[in-house]
Amino acid sequence: MEFREALLSVMERKVHWAWKQFTSGKVPKDKLHIHFEQEYGTYVRDFPVLVGWAYVQCPIAEVRRDLVENVYEEETGGLIAGKPHPDLFLEYPRGLGMNLARFENITLLPKAREFRDTLDEYTQRHGWAAAAAVTTIFLEGTEHERGELDPAAPKRPAPPLEKHPLVVHYGLPLDALALTKAHRSVEGSHRAAAWRCFDHVPQLAHGTVIKAMEDTLAAWLAYRDEVAEACGLSR
Repeated sequence: MEFREALLSVMERKVHWAWKQFTSGKVPKDKLHIHFEQEYGTYVRDFPVLVGWAYVQCPIAEVRRDLVENVYEEETGGLIAGKPHPDLFLEYPRGLGMNLARFENITLLPKAREFRDTLDEYTQRHGWAAAAAVTTIFLEGTEHERGELDPAAPKRPAPPLEKHPLVVHYGLPLDALALTKAHRSVEGSHRAAAWRCFDHVPQLAHGTVIKAMEDTLAAWLAYRDEVAEACGLSR
């Protein structure tokens, strides 16, 4: 229980000051591409591979089955979405009229590079549990993770698609929200599977997993500061 609380504590701090500005239309449209490019380059494009590192290191068949199902859906969309999730992500910039050639050769900003290096470190070099934590819990999760485990806690908000910030403030067509729809369809089972994996983590590995989460949070916050500044936002 203490282990789970430590993970939840990290997730409840996965909140960035600039996000309300992103979701209220404060980012100039001609700079919004910076956010999408850096998200795609740091983890969205390679997310199936990052989860795959957890899968190939894991000795527990039950956990591997949950992880490989996640990899399969992310890589192919074969269970829910119908298309690879990284491809569906690109429907956001496509729907906003951005030049998708930008996404073929992204240069990561310095803190974005450090964030990706942190992800690579903990997915490849510290065992399956750390790899699963930074991918299936941190990257896929939100500050509302407690609501995935406790029916009495607040759930992740899911407003109507017509009220999605990209639709309201930037005119994104509803049919470009395919990834949002897919995430909502698979969200419940993915969150349950993600947390179920951590019932199998040996106590000796708890400290490594918690450190992986804390380091990833710190790198993510610095990365988001950098993106916000590049988009012209300030506190």
